[in-house]
Amino acid sequence: MKALVYHGPGHKEWESVPDPAILAPTDAIVRIDTTTICGTDLHILQGDCPEVKEGTVLGHEGVGTVVEVGAAVGNVRAGDRVIVSCISSCAVCSYCRKGMPSHCLGMGGIGWVLGHLIDGTQAEYVRTPFADTSLYKVPDALTDEQAVMVSDIFPTGFEIGVRYGDISPGDVVAVVGVGPVGLAAVATAKLYGPSKVIAVGRSRPRIDHALRMGADVGVSTNDPDWADVVMAQTDGLGVDVVIEAVGVPRTLQDCVRIVRPGGHIANAGVHGRPVELPMESMWINNLTLTTGLVDGTSSPMLIDLMVAGRLQPEQMVTHRFALEEMVKAYEVFADAPTWDALKVAIHREA
Repeated sequence: MKALVYHGPGHKEWESVPDPAILAPTDAIVRIDTTTICGTDLHILQGDCPEVKEGTVLGHEGVGTVVEVGAAVGNVRAGDRVIVSCISSCAVCSYCRKGMPSHCLGMGGIGWVLGHLIDGTQAEYVRTPFADTSLYKVPDALTDEQAVMVSDIFPTGFEIGVRYGDISPGDVVAVVGVGPVGLAAVATAKLYGPSKVIAVGRSRPRIDHALRMGADVGVSTNDPDWADVVMAQTDGLGVDVVIEAVGVPRTLQDCVRIVRPGGHIANAGVHGRPVELPMESMWINNLTLTTGLVDGTSSPMLIDLMVAGRLQPEQMVTHRFALEEMVKAYEVFADAPTWDALKVAIHREA
């Protein structure tokens, strides 16, 4: 089969690799029908995830068709259309039972293995561990482009941004960074009844996209006084909750500038280096800072909301490619400002 293979920082190739095979009775083999690229894949290519070995097939998001299952798999069978979760869960270890499959002991203490510690979804086929509890059947009402957003982006924006941010009705919420994770946070923050959602970013097209997905106000960081603009939206008090969805030190530091005493900072960005924070002022302002790796436990609920029309994740798809155009898709996604790209949908067939 063909797959996108990592060959060290800055190097990748669409090339022939062996077909995946069942290695455990709980495995399934899924034919990838639609996949996409995540910001985390770019972090890997930048060398921010040294545990990813050369020769690994990248990708942890996908929708496909089950073609083979192991002897112990009972919930899915060949022919089922499924969402491949970015988190593989054994469902029985202590962390999975706590609702934290992100640290599944069945996978060695980390649930994110696809495209990280084992071969991933940017391929014609993928082996999925713990298929019964790591694959979700796709309702007929959802398209592949809707369903693939449940693999990672929407659960991440919701769980690590909105839920960890502890949004309450009436809160003023700022989302700093309006790429795919930030947009997912914007859309799902509205489920909790905030009085105002402020989208903060550099790209005007992305800010406009955030407004279409539910933000009430858009603020560009190209304005040197952008933080004052945000504060003016809160009577000078600061926001109740700020979600960081970029993953660089400056943006997390900026979040501290705009949150009010007693507020929450929810870090959903993937950071590849240390961040210096002003703890001398954060502690006395009673700030809560949360961060984490997505668990994917919200996926069934998000699927239901999509079927009901409450969420329209397909709005984030700006570019479409065939699988054999994977390298071109990376070029577009990695240079998003030039192409006005958000999420790229990569389909088995053009």
